[in-house]
Amino acid sequence: MTITETTRPEVAPAAPAAPSKGVAAAMSNRRLANLLWPIFGVLSLLALWWAAIVVFDVKPFIAPSPFGVIEAVGVHRGLLLTNLWPTLIEALSGFLIGNVAAVAVASVFVHSATLKRMYFPVAIIFNTIPVIALSPVLITIFGLSIASKILIAAIICFFPTLVNMIRGFESVSASELELMRMMSATRSEVFFRLRLPRSMPFLFSALRIACTTSVIGAIVSEWIGSESGIGALIIQATFNYRTDLLYAAILTSSALALAMFGTVSALEWRFVRWRTA
Repeated sequence: MTITETTRPEVAPAAPAAPSKGVAAAMSNRRLANLLWPIFGVLSLLALWWAAIVVFDVKPFIAPSPFGVIEAVGVHRGLLLTNLWPTLIEALSGFLIGNVAAVAVASVFVHSATLKRMYFPVAIIFNTIPVIALSPVLITIFGLSIASKILIAAIICFFPTLVNMIRGFESVSASELELMRMMSATRSEVFFRLRLPRSMPFLFSALRIACTTSVIGAIVSEWIGSESGIGALIIQATFNYRTDLLYAAILTSSALALAMFGTVSALEWRFVRWRTA
């Protein structure tokens, strides 16, 4: 042991600096503002809606007031919950199937430029077909079963996730790929240790879009041919001039989409906290 090594003082690792009280208070105020501003926005629109009903003396069978819609949700809660269940199953199943398929196809495309050149334009063309036009085709093939509705919800989720995942997988830099090659990393190691973690923000951005569009896809498919579900309830309420029930069904579908969006956002905060913090 040398003299320099025996006399060298031991330095303890520095602890991470805690934010000052001013910085902590500013962060707390910013979080509170982020929470309150959307609430104020919703309340202002509800107030505007209520004022329009009162000022223009709109009849309840044309458009109910916000209070009338809330009352209708309470009165018809059993009917709404009964029809919410099939829509929830269709939207969730379509969300899972569509996004898993999109991630799998994006994984193939990032490893095969030839397949990407061949089939990515096909995916773009397929995405241009309106869902409302695609629904009768799938119902003709699969009948009025739940499978056709899940497929429509899956198709509407597929393309946004495919595009985002391709961008995420390709977002790695040339220097990072070169470093992995220098370390003799296999293609699977490059994918799972570099490309997949780098694509997580892109994935959750796509999932936040897909979770709401999956509800739209399920409801649109129920319009075409279904005896249950929020979409079927909307059609029945429209033809029977039950405006209060129509608005209550729309509010229920919106609540379902918001619940799925909140779940995805919570998962994003949990697993991609380093980016959302």
